[in-house]
This record gives sequence, C-alpha cells and structure tokens, in this order.
Amino acid sequence: MNYDAIRPRYEAFMLLERGLTDNTREAYLRDADCINQFLVERSIAFEDVQIVDLEEFVADLCALGISPRSVARTISGIKSLFRFMKMENIIEGNPALLLQSPRLEQHLPEVLSVDEIDRMIECIDTAGATGLRNRAIIETLYGCGLRVSELVNMELANIDFEQQILLVRGKGRKERLVPMSPASIQAIRLYMASERSVIDVKPGEEGFIFLNVRGRRMTRQMVFIMLRRAATDAGITRTISPHTLRHSFATHLLEGGANLRAIQQMLGHESLATTEIYLHLDSSHLRAEILAHHPRYSH
Repeated sequence: MNYDAIRPRYEAFMLLERGLTDNTREAYLRDADCINQFLVERSIAFEDVQIVDLEEFVADLCALGISPRSVARTISGIKSLFRFMKMENIIEGNPALLLQSPRLEQHLPEVLSVDEIDRMIECIDTAGATGLRNRAIIETLYGCGLRVSELVNMELANIDFEQQILLVRGKGRKERLVPMSPASIQAIRLYMASERSVIDVKPGEEGFIFLNVRGRRMTRQMVFIMLRRAATDAGITRTISPHTLRHSFATHLLEGGANLRAIQQMLGHESLATTEIYLHLDSSHLRAEILAHHPRYSH
C-alpha cells in the first residue's frame, strides 16, 4: 500500500482509537514521514522492510549528532507506525519489534504527592487476607525511605517500638538507624496482631516481618506488583515502583526544608561514614529533622 494512503489512516487511528494528544500525533507523523523518506530513497517498500533497514535509519540519526533521547523518541514513533500497519494487515510481520533504543542517562523516578500516597493506602481492602500487610508496607516504604530489598528483609528484632527506630541493613552490609513514622509503627502493630498472627510461618522465616500467605518472606517482585495495583486502584496512571516511595520520602523532606546531610543518612547513601562510626552516632538529630519536615510525622 502507498504511504499516502497509509498516513491518513494512521493519523485517524492515533486520534480516535489511541486518543493521543496533538503534540504526540504530530511527532509520530513526523517520524513516519522520516522513515518513509528514508525507504523511498532506497526503493524499499514497507512490505519489504527488514530490521537491518531500520537499524541503518537509526544509525543515520546517530551519525547526524541527534541526541540519544531524541533518537529514542523517534524509535518510539517508528514502532507505533509498524504496530499499526501490522494490526491493519498492511504488513505481514513487524520488523520494528526488535529495534532497540539507545541507552539513556538515568533520571530520577516519579514523585508522588502526599495525597496520592494517601489514596493508595485508602484503596487497599483491609478486609482481605493481606490488606493490613500492604498498608503497612506502603507506610514503611514511604515513612522510612527504605529500599525494597531492605523492606523485605526487615526483622522484628530490629525495631525499637518504644523509641520508634529501625535498624536497617542496607547495601554492602552497612547498617543505619532510621526513625520510623508513627503511622508505620501503628500499621505494623495492626498487621502483626492480626494477619501475621494467623500465618503458618515456615521454619527460618519467623524473624521476618512481611510474609506472604504461605508463610514465607515476600519477594521484591511481590511488592512491585502490589504497589502498582494500589496505584491503579487510586487512579494513578504513572509507573510506580518501591523506589518511587523512597524518592518521594526524600523529596518531601527536602522540600520541607530538612538538612541534606540528615536525608543522606536516612537513605543510607554511600557518602555516609562507615558502619562502626554511624552506629555510634546519636540519632536524636535525625529524628528532629524528620519530625520537623516530613508530612508523615506531623500527625
């Protein structure tokens, strides 16, 4: 089929079926025009396009000095066009499926608002077998700024409920003391007294706090799935991960005026002092920073 006949159908598809914005549709049409021009110059029909042809097109973009981010966005447009043509049976196979984007610089993840986090928690059904556990997980990830690996390895013996402090074993076996929010303490207490108390805990798993219904320690993947389901139920369309809550924790502290050094210590970044020195550090100043600047500690 001639590209002049494909283009209006593709534009209508993006508008009516995918509901893309004007800017996105225009960008994808420009991408389609570019790949069409490339193929015309080489006398290649869309039905005959191979992955090597698309890779050559991408190589030309890179040779022109186009930024990796712009190249990645163009590739996204090309993939969209070929998906459409495959769906409409214009082409038999989709050569763009294996087209790879250039590696991009790592950027900071999304930040949730306090209201969005509250909505995620409120959407969890506490009448279910894991509702109180899931609420406690969200409160702890957000209230303590933990990595997901630190959360799934949390042990009851490492929580001082009276002082509301958690001993965290992080990367490189480094340890740090983290003040816990009253909300996370309460959520863990509720979970321990109800759902967790009736689980048939498997041997060797007794010390860990967050368990699955079969009595074994939760995996990181289970936490990912739970959080994304909670985000969807709360009407949050962005991609959410445990690190989103960790980054939200740090961002809200920073926006509230907390000392940057205290935030680094709470997160357990590599710039901290050695474990031996840190474990002898008075944690009272950390608690003061959190109490003063984090929304979960003000009520």
